[in-house]
Amino acid sequence: MGEYDPRLGLRARIADHQGLIGTFVKFSSPSSIEIMAAAGFDFVVVDQEHGVFDRAATDVALLACKASAISGIVRVPALSADGILSALDCGAAGILAPHIDSVDRARELVAACRYRHGRRGFSAVTRAGGYGAQPMWKHVDAADAGVAAIAMIEDPAGVDNIAGIVAVEGLDAVFIGRGDLTVAYGADTREDPAIVSAVDRIIDAARHAGKPVWMMVETIKDIAALTSKGASSFILSSDQGMLRNAAVQIMRDARPTAERGA
Repeated sequence: MGEYDPRLGLRARIADHQGLIGTFVKFSSPSSIEIMAAAGFDFVVVDQEHGVFDRAATDVALLACKASAISGIVRVPALSADGILSALDCGAAGILAPHIDSVDRARELVAACRYRHGRRGFSAVTRAGGYGAQPMWKHVDAADAGVAAIAMIEDPAGVDNIAGIVAVEGLDAVFIGRGDLTVAYGADTREDPAIVSAVDRIIDAARHAGKPVWMMVETIKDIAALTSKGASSFILSSDQGMLRNAAVQIMRDARPTAERGA
Protein backbone atom coordinates (compact mmCIF):
# COMPACT_ATOMS: atom_id res chain seq x y z
CA MET A 1 0.00 0.00 0.00
CA GLY A 2 1.37 3.40 -0.95
CA GLU A 3 2.13 6.18 1.53
CA TYR A 4 -0.84 8.43 2.22
CA ASP A 5 -0.53 11.56 0.09
CA PRO A 6 -3.63 13.76 -0.30
CA ARG A 7 -1.81 16.04 -2.76
CA LEU A 8 -2.20 13.48 -5.52
CA GLY A 9 -5.35 13.36 -7.62
CA LEU A 10 -7.86 10.59 -7.03
CA ARG A 11 -6.74 8.39 -9.92
CA ALA A 12 -3.09 8.71 -8.91
CA ARG A 13 -3.95 7.88 -5.31
CA ILE A 14 -5.83 4.78 -6.46
CA ALA A 15 -2.90 3.68 -8.63
CA ASP A 16 -0.64 4.17 -5.61
CA HIS A 17 -2.86 1.74 -3.65
CA GLN A 18 -3.43 4.35 -0.97
CA GLY A 19 -5.88 3.40 1.75
CA LEU A 20 -8.77 5.73 1.02
CA ILE A 21 -11.96 6.15 3.03
CA GLY A 22 -15.20 7.46 1.61
CA THR A 23 -18.94 7.18 2.01
CA PHE A 24 -22.05 7.06 -0.12
CA VAL A 25 -24.10 10.25 -0.35
CA LYS A 26 -27.80 9.57 -0.88
CA PHE A 27 -29.34 12.88 0.20
CA SER A 28 -29.41 15.43 -2.60
CA SER A 29 -28.62 18.34 -0.28
CA PRO A 30 -24.95 19.42 -0.58
CA SER A 31 -24.74 19.66 3.21
CA SER A 32 -23.82 15.98 3.52
CA ILE A 33 -20.83 16.48 1.23
CA GLU A 34 -19.64 19.54 3.14
CA ILE A 35 -19.88 17.64 6.41
CA MET A 36 -17.99 14.60 5.07
CA ALA A 37 -15.26 16.81 3.65
CA ALA A 38 -14.85 18.68 6.92
CA ALA A 39 -14.67 15.36 8.77
CA GLY A 40 -11.70 14.33 6.62
CA PHE A 41 -13.15 11.73 4.24
CA ASP A 42 -11.08 11.22 1.10
CA PHE A 43 -14.03 10.95 -1.24
CA VAL A 44 -17.80 10.71 -1.46
CA VAL A 45 -19.82 8.60 -3.87
CA VAL A 46 -22.81 10.47 -5.26
CA ASP A 47 -25.29 7.62 -5.55
CA GLN A 48 -27.38 7.97 -8.67
CA GLU A 49 -28.23 4.26 -8.58
CA HIS A 50 -30.01 4.17 -5.23
CA GLY A 51 -30.10 7.82 -4.21
CA VAL A 52 -32.25 10.72 -5.45
CA PHE A 53 -29.91 12.35 -7.97
CA ASP A 54 -30.93 13.59 -11.39
CA ARG A 55 -28.47 15.64 -13.46
CA ALA A 56 -29.33 18.90 -11.70
CA ALA A 57 -28.85 17.41 -8.24
CA THR A 58 -25.64 15.70 -9.37
CA ASP A 59 -24.36 19.03 -10.68
CA VAL A 60 -24.94 20.68 -7.30
CA ALA A 61 -23.37 17.74 -5.47
CA LEU A 62 -20.21 17.90 -7.56
CA LEU A 63 -20.05 21.67 -7.12
CA ALA A 64 -20.12 21.01 -3.36
CA CYS A 65 -17.28 18.51 -3.83
CA LYS A 66 -15.21 21.10 -5.67
CA ALA A 67 -15.96 23.81 -3.11
CA SER A 68 -15.13 21.45 -0.23
CA ALA A 69 -11.99 20.03 -1.87
CA ILE A 70 -13.13 16.40 -1.71
CA SER A 71 -13.08 13.91 -4.57
CA GLY A 72 -16.56 13.26 -5.94
CA ILE A 73 -17.21 9.87 -7.52
CA VAL A 74 -20.56 9.17 -9.18
CA ARG A 75 -22.15 5.74 -9.02
CA VAL A 76 -24.14 5.70 -12.22
CA PRO A 77 -27.36 3.66 -12.30
CA ALA A 78 -26.27 1.67 -15.36
CA LEU A 79 -23.40 1.30 -17.78
CA SER A 80 -24.39 4.07 -20.17
CA ALA A 81 -22.02 6.29 -22.15
CA ASP A 82 -24.53 9.16 -21.96
CA GLY A 83 -24.95 8.82 -18.21
CA ILE A 84 -21.21 8.64 -17.63
CA LEU A 85 -20.59 11.66 -19.89
CA SER A 86 -23.16 13.69 -17.93
CA ALA A 87 -21.44 12.92 -14.62
CA LEU A 88 -17.98 13.64 -16.01
CA ASP A 89 -19.03 16.96 -17.55
CA CYS A 90 -20.40 17.97 -14.14
CA GLY A 91 -16.93 17.37 -12.70
CA ALA A 92 -16.89 13.81 -11.36
CA ALA A 93 -13.43 12.66 -10.36
CA GLY A 94 -14.39 9.05 -10.99
CA ILE A 95 -17.13 6.72 -12.13
CA LEU A 96 -18.33 3.70 -10.15
CA ALA A 97 -20.21 1.50 -12.62
CA PRO A 98 -22.52 -1.33 -11.52
CA HIS A 99 -22.73 -4.89 -12.84
CA ILE A 100 -19.46 -5.10 -14.75
CA ASP A 101 -19.63 -8.80 -15.43
CA SER A 102 -17.57 -9.21 -18.61
CA VAL A 103 -14.42 -8.00 -20.32
CA ASP A 104 -16.51 -6.18 -22.92
CA ARG A 105 -18.42 -4.25 -20.26
CA ALA A 106 -15.16 -3.34 -18.50
CA ARG A 107 -13.77 -2.02 -21.78
CA GLU A 108 -17.00 -0.09 -22.38
CA LEU A 109 -16.63 1.57 -18.96
CA VAL A 110 -13.05 2.60 -19.63
CA ALA A 111 -13.89 3.89 -23.11
CA ALA A 112 -16.71 6.05 -21.73
CA CYS A 113 -14.26 7.64 -19.27
CA ARG A 114 -11.52 8.48 -21.80
CA TYR A 115 -11.12 10.87 -24.71
CA ARG A 116 -7.98 9.38 -26.26
CA HIS A 117 -8.55 5.80 -27.40
CA GLY A 118 -12.01 6.07 -25.85
CA ARG A 119 -15.49 7.34 -26.65
CA ARG A 120 -16.05 10.23 -24.26
CA GLY A 121 -17.85 13.03 -26.06
CA PHE A 122 -15.75 16.20 -26.10
CA SER A 123 -16.68 19.51 -24.55
CA ALA A 124 -14.48 21.93 -22.67
CA VAL A 125 -17.27 24.38 -21.82
CA THR A 126 -18.28 22.39 -18.74
CA ARG A 127 -17.22 22.45 -15.11
CA ALA A 128 -14.77 19.68 -15.95
CA GLY A 129 -13.22 21.86 -18.66
CA GLY A 130 -13.21 25.07 -16.65
CA TYR A 131 -16.08 26.46 -18.76
CA GLY A 132 -13.76 26.96 -21.72
CA ALA A 133 -10.74 28.20 -19.80
CA GLN A 134 -8.63 25.18 -20.78
CA PRO A 135 -7.35 24.63 -24.32
CA MET A 136 -8.75 21.51 -25.98
CA TRP A 137 -5.78 19.18 -25.65
CA LYS A 138 -4.86 20.38 -22.18
CA HIS A 139 -8.37 19.46 -21.04
CA VAL A 140 -8.23 16.11 -22.86
CA ASP A 141 -4.93 15.14 -21.28
CA ALA A 142 -5.89 16.33 -17.79
CA ALA A 143 -9.23 14.52 -17.93
CA ASP A 144 -7.75 11.28 -19.22
CA ALA A 145 -5.05 11.38 -16.54
CA GLY A 146 -7.44 12.26 -13.74
CA VAL A 147 -10.73 10.37 -14.13
CA ALA A 148 -10.92 7.04 -12.29
CA ALA A 149 -12.88 4.12 -13.76
CA ILE A 150 -14.01 1.68 -11.06
CA ALA A 151 -15.90 -1.52 -11.87
CA MET A 152 -18.43 -3.01 -9.49
CA ILE A 153 -18.19 -6.79 -9.39
CA GLU A 154 -21.54 -7.94 -8.06
CA ASP A 155 -22.69 -10.81 -10.29
CA PRO A 156 -21.62 -14.48 -10.51
CA ALA A 157 -20.58 -13.85 -14.13
CA GLY A 158 -18.32 -11.04 -12.95
CA VAL A 159 -16.66 -13.40 -10.49
CA ASP A 160 -16.22 -16.04 -13.21
CA ASN A 161 -14.74 -13.45 -15.61
CA ILE A 162 -12.69 -11.57 -13.04
CA ALA A 163 -9.25 -12.43 -14.42
CA GLY A 164 -10.11 -10.86 -17.76
CA ILE A 165 -11.89 -7.88 -16.22
CA VAL A 166 -8.98 -6.81 -14.02
CA ALA A 167 -6.62 -7.19 -16.99
CA VAL A 168 -8.46 -4.49 -18.97
CA GLU A 169 -6.09 -1.60 -19.61
CA GLY A 170 -7.25 1.66 -18.08
CA LEU A 171 -9.49 0.09 -15.46
CA ASP A 172 -8.35 1.63 -12.18
CA ALA A 173 -9.93 -0.55 -9.50
CA VAL A 174 -12.66 -3.04 -8.74
CA PHE A 175 -15.33 -2.66 -6.09
CA ILE A 176 -16.74 -5.85 -4.60
CA GLY A 177 -20.51 -5.59 -4.17
CA ARG A 178 -21.08 -8.14 -1.43
CA GLY A 179 -24.75 -7.27 -1.01
CA ASP A 180 -25.62 -7.95 -4.64
CA LEU A 181 -23.43 -11.05 -4.67
CA THR A 182 -25.26 -12.38 -1.61
CA VAL A 183 -28.61 -11.93 -3.35
CA ALA A 184 -27.34 -13.30 -6.65
CA TYR A 185 -25.94 -16.45 -5.05
CA GLY A 186 -29.03 -16.88 -2.88
CA ALA A 187 -26.88 -16.88 0.24
CA ASP A 188 -28.20 -16.12 3.71
CA THR A 189 -25.50 -13.61 4.66
CA ARG A 190 -22.30 -12.06 3.38
CA GLU A 191 -20.43 -14.54 5.60
CA ASP A 192 -21.79 -17.49 3.61
CA PRO A 193 -18.91 -19.66 2.26
CA ALA A 194 -20.00 -18.94 -1.33
CA ILE A 195 -19.67 -15.19 -0.78
CA VAL A 196 -16.38 -15.49 1.09
CA SER A 197 -15.03 -17.62 -1.76
CA ALA A 198 -16.22 -15.12 -4.38
CA VAL A 199 -14.58 -12.24 -2.51
CA ASP A 200 -11.33 -14.18 -2.24
CA ARG A 201 -11.37 -14.97 -5.96
CA ILE A 202 -11.85 -11.31 -6.84
CA ILE A 203 -9.11 -10.15 -4.49
CA ASP A 204 -6.67 -12.79 -5.71
CA ALA A 205 -7.25 -11.88 -9.36
CA ALA A 206 -6.94 -8.16 -8.63
CA ARG A 207 -3.72 -8.71 -6.69
CA HIS A 208 -2.28 -10.71 -9.59
CA ALA A 209 -3.16 -7.87 -11.99
CA GLY A 210 -1.96 -5.15 -9.63
CA LYS A 211 -5.40 -3.57 -9.37
CA PRO A 212 -6.69 -2.08 -6.11
CA VAL A 213 -9.79 -3.55 -4.46
CA TRP A 214 -12.49 -1.38 -2.90
CA MET A 215 -15.18 -2.65 -0.55
CA MET A 216 -18.09 -1.31 1.47
CA VAL A 217 -18.18 -1.78 5.22
CA GLU A 218 -20.72 -0.79 7.83
CA THR A 219 -18.33 -0.56 10.79
CA ILE A 220 -14.70 0.32 11.41
CA LYS A 221 -13.92 -3.14 12.80
CA ASP A 222 -14.50 -4.70 9.37
CA ILE A 223 -11.69 -2.70 7.77
CA ALA A 224 -8.77 -4.49 9.43
CA ALA A 225 -9.95 -7.95 8.42
CA LEU A 226 -10.58 -6.93 4.81
CA THR A 227 -7.29 -5.05 4.59
CA SER A 228 -5.50 -8.22 5.64
CA LYS A 229 -7.23 -10.01 2.75
CA GLY A 230 -6.00 -7.41 0.27
CA ALA A 231 -8.63 -4.66 0.04
CA SER A 232 -7.12 -1.18 0.07
CA SER A 233 -9.96 1.35 0.10
CA PHE A 234 -13.35 1.40 1.74
CA ILE A 235 -16.75 3.00 1.42
CA LEU A 236 -17.99 3.32 4.98
CA SER A 237 -21.78 3.44 5.33
CA SER A 238 -23.66 6.42 3.88
CA ASP A 239 -25.01 9.77 4.98
CA GLN A 240 -28.39 8.07 5.52
CA GLY A 241 -26.82 5.23 7.49
CA MET A 242 -24.82 7.56 9.69
CA LEU A 243 -27.88 9.69 10.43
CA ARG A 244 -30.00 6.65 11.25
CA ASN A 245 -27.34 5.10 13.49
CA ALA A 246 -26.80 8.38 15.34
CA ALA A 247 -30.54 8.90 15.75
CA VAL A 248 -31.08 5.38 17.08
CA GLN A 249 -28.20 5.75 19.53
CA ILE A 250 -29.43 9.14 20.75
CA MET A 251 -32.90 7.76 21.42
CA ARG A 252 -31.48 4.63 23.07
CA ASP A 253 -29.57 6.89 25.46
CA ALA A 254 -32.19 9.59 25.90
CA ARG A 255 -35.38 7.56 26.33
CA PRO A 256 -34.52 5.99 29.73
CA THR A 257 -33.46 9.40 31.08
CA ALA A 258 -36.65 11.06 29.88
CA GLU A 259 -38.81 8.29 31.32
CA ARG A 260 -37.09 8.51 34.72
CA GLY A 261 -37.65 12.26 34.75
CA ALA A 262 -41.36 11.99 33.87
